[in-house]
Amino acid sequence: MNSRGEFSSRIGFILAAAGSAVGLGNIWGFPTQVASNGGAAFVLVYIILAFVLAYPVLMAELIIGRATRSNMVDALGQISGSKVGRATGIWGFITVSLILAFYSLVAGWMLAYFLQTLSSMAGLTVVSDWLTAPSQTRDIIFCGVFLSLTAGIVTGGVSKGIERWSVRLMPTLVIIVLLLIGYVSMQDGAVEGWKAYLVPDFSRIMEPSLLISAMGQAFFSMSLGVGTMLVYGSYVSKKENLPALGAYVALVDIGVAILAGMLIIPAMYVALHNGVQIFSESGALIEGDSLIFTVLPALFDSMGVIGVFVACAFFALMVIAALTSSISMLEVPVAYVVESKGVGRKRAVWLLTLSVFIISSVIAINMAELFGLVIMLTTKYSQPLLGLVLCIFVGWVWRRDAILAELKHGNEGAEHGLFWKIWPWYVKFVCPVIIIIMFYRSVAL
Repeated sequence: MNSRGEFSSRIGFILAAAGSAVGLGNIWGFPTQVASNGGAAFVLVYIILAFVLAYPVLMAELIIGRATRSNMVDALGQISGSKVGRATGIWGFITVSLILAFYSLVAGWMLAYFLQTLSSMAGLTVVSDWLTAPSQTRDIIFCGVFLSLTAGIVTGGVSKGIERWSVRLMPTLVIIVLLLIGYVSMQDGAVEGWKAYLVPDFSRIMEPSLLISAMGQAFFSMSLGVGTMLVYGSYVSKKENLPALGAYVALVDIGVAILAGMLIIPAMYVALHNGVQIFSESGALIEGDSLIFTVLPALFDSMGVIGVFVACAFFALMVIAALTSSISMLEVPVAYVVESKGVGRKRAVWLLTLSVFIISSVIAINMAELFGLVIMLTTKYSQPLLGLVLCIFVGWVWRRDAILAELKHGNEGAEHGLFWKIWPWYVKFVCPVIIIIMFYRSVAL
């Protein structure tokens, strides 16, 4: 058995786990969902659901991880005592690898746009044009570069790789967001964006579509169901109070999502003021890749000379957000191959990175057919179902005394606390029902 790493500090774990949760979805998905679903009313519902739904599942993953000190496959095999658990772990292994495959393509685009700002500053027009023109060659090259950056960090292990870089990248991400918020807020049109983001429309608070959107955002933004938090939990010291640690992670993730909204929505209204189209034909705010690669670059262009520097900071932010998530995704299969198959860490990292790169390349070559399909299969179907199975294992299969014994490691009086009075039955009865309803609505709608 390989000796396992461990996070050397509480802040190291919090920043690494929050970094895993804080990804591109927080920055391009959350803000436009807020503005399209009743402004601050959506933020309120999202915060409530993040703790009502996402936090209990996050805790399930952290407790399983620390109790078993194992990768996802072995951990679920241990607590279930059956091959069903191991099969679920392998399902998670495959899902997270596929998510990383499409995610690294998107991150590669961010990297290309970041380098385009630098080439633009240097006056390299031909290079700039190539970097922003969609092509299979560009997509595959930058996907490979991004995966290599991810692999370079993960080869360092837990404390010297993941933790060291998370402690550097996460504060950098927050500083860039705050600087950009400050600059954008001083531009004409920003006030309208702040109103769209912060003024609540409480008449919409019970709309089914708003509730489903907020539920989905809360669940997926914390990267639950695919084993990232389970594996990170397995590297947490036995001295730590897990419920408090999980709450810190949830709060940082929510905080960054809200900060992203403070940047993106005012920026969109500044773009509108500058003559850029920010609404689709249906009247909804443009979101996703169209927002990042069409609306915002048009805004940066309208800013004149300063726009290149703002664009550079923005795409640096996007690359950092992508990287903090990708390192946690790669660690899930790496932990399994290192611990269960006895492969050296460095070799395992590069073998798995190459495998993911091959899948990414196949997607890039068949973009129209595969890109949307892989996203739908992994995030819409596989992720919530994995979350459901995790709740069933923790609520119905794993022995209650074993769970309490694990919680007592960081908190002697755990059984007398509010967490233990609510969480066990909540994750047993309430979470599965909410996830089933969410899954049915997202598939049926």
